[in-house]
Amino acid sequence: MSFTDFFAAISAEPLKAVANHWQEARGQKPMPSWHDIQPSHIAAQLKLVWVYKYDPVTELFTGRLAGNVIEAVFGKSFRGTPMKELYPGHDYDRLYSRARRVIAEPALYRGDGKVFEHFERIGSGERIILPLANDGAHGDGILGATIYEMATGVASDDTGENERWFGV
Repeated sequence: MSFTDFFAAISAEPLKAVANHWQEARGQKPMPSWHDIQPSHIAAQLKLVWVYKYDPVTELFTGRLAGNVIEAVFGKSFRGTPMKELYPGHDYDRLYSRARRVIAEPALYRGDGKVFEHFERIGSGERIILPLANDGAHGDGILGATIYEMATGVASDDTGENERWFGV
């Protein structure tokens, strides 16, 4: 599946705007670098955006930034915070594996449903994750965006997020 298929699968217009900018920023490369991303092009969506950098030596993700709607869930800044510190133990392995797949294949991710359950709060919505690469070819970060509403009446054992994967 291609970017066209990925883009068509996205429901929320703000997420489409982020995906479209990623596509424009990469040009002829498989992936754009963090420096190719122009915040002014997605200014209205920045509150929904989050970014991690990946260190291939330590194999760890570290927060680079997150918009205020995202940081509100966590109650602290993403900047410089290891992914492992942002997520409870039972979520970390799943989220880490997802992020690694995005940069390793590389792949485009779209999910919907229960997009987070954090500190006894549940958010229902849609999420996209896109790979970043300083050299345009080898993933070393992820750009994500999540749109959600706080859900009520959703059991914590709910099946969670419906995942769809697409090739770059």
